[in-house]
Amino acid sequence: MRLGVLTGGGDCPGLNAVLRAIVRTGVRRDVSFVGFRDGWRGVLDDEPTELDLRTTRGILHRGGTILGSSGADPMRRDGGPETVEAALGRHGLDGLIVIGGEGTLGAASALSERGLPIVGVPKTIDNDLPGTDVTVGFHTAVQVATDAIDRLHTTAESHDRVMVIEVMGRNAGWIALYAAMTGGADMLLIPEEPFDIDESCSHLRHRHMNVSSFSVVVVAEGAVPAEGTMEPPEYPLDENGFPRLGGISNVIAPEIEKRTGYGTRVTILGHVQRGGSPVAFDRLLATRFGIAAVDLAVAGGWGRMVSRRGPDIVDVPLAEATGPRKVVPPELYREAAIFFG
Repeated sequence: MRLGVLTGGGDCPGLNAVLRAIVRTGVRRDVSFVGFRDGWRGVLDDEPTELDLRTTRGILHRGGTILGSSGADPMRRDGGPETVEAALGRHGLDGLIVIGGEGTLGAASALSERGLPIVGVPKTIDNDLPGTDVTVGFHTAVQVATDAIDRLHTTAESHDRVMVIEVMGRNAGWIALYAAMTGGADMLLIPEEPFDIDESCSHLRHRHMNVSSFSVVVVAEGAVPAEGTMEPPEYPLDENGFPRLGGISNVIAPEIEKRTGYGTRVTILGHVQRGGSPVAFDRLLATRFGIAAVDLAVAGGWGRMVSRRGPDIVDVPLAEATGPRKVVPPELYREAAIFFG
């Protein structure tokens, strides 16, 4: 058997661990692999690369992806599906293992519906993909954010300041919520819960007068003000026409300082959350996903995605990756709010 492999969308810690597990498992199943550079673009532009035991040795701990990545989408290119199908035939491939998030797996699902043999592996630091309890990269991003909050606590306390830390999370506040709870933050603003800036500042004033002289506020990049409370920021569009988020904290912080009188500073983690070595959880999850993906392909389980449900690795229809986005439920937000004293 011969399979193609690609990593698409935003990079995240753990992708190389998936690749390593795929190749090592394949060797034991008499499977060989062709990697494609830069996600779907490498398939469309025919940029294969060697993927074997030699090229995947020593990459378990490395961040990023040795295959490279991009946001290319074959469904947005004229003749894209036909080009992908031709690439499979040209390289003698029995199928593709596609490692990606919403956009990459959405294209994989669409191609699968056209009859192309594809197995999906879910990854995204945002953890917002339906069909799986957790995605590769999420726990490392949370650890990075938690470490940053720990450091900001000390400088906030030293100067009696409000520290606003912005983390990734376009439509779902999973990173922000997990990091706020594990880092002991004092306020949390996420996309699922539009905020009232007056209420937020009132909470901070109460805290500073009755509890502590400093505060740490965690903000997801996709946080939005409640209608009529504050003018939302305008964002430039990316190459796919989506708002390029980032910087909402630079709008919130001046409002906090103006309305409370407390010195307020901003830290935006940005792509720091995507980089560096994966934590142990992501290394293990990625390894188990890689093993399961090869087993699924060998068994002919095309059109499906490996998934973690509880402690188990299972598989679900690939179309589940394009279902309603998995967002933070209200009850979990209420749990976090218990600690915002």
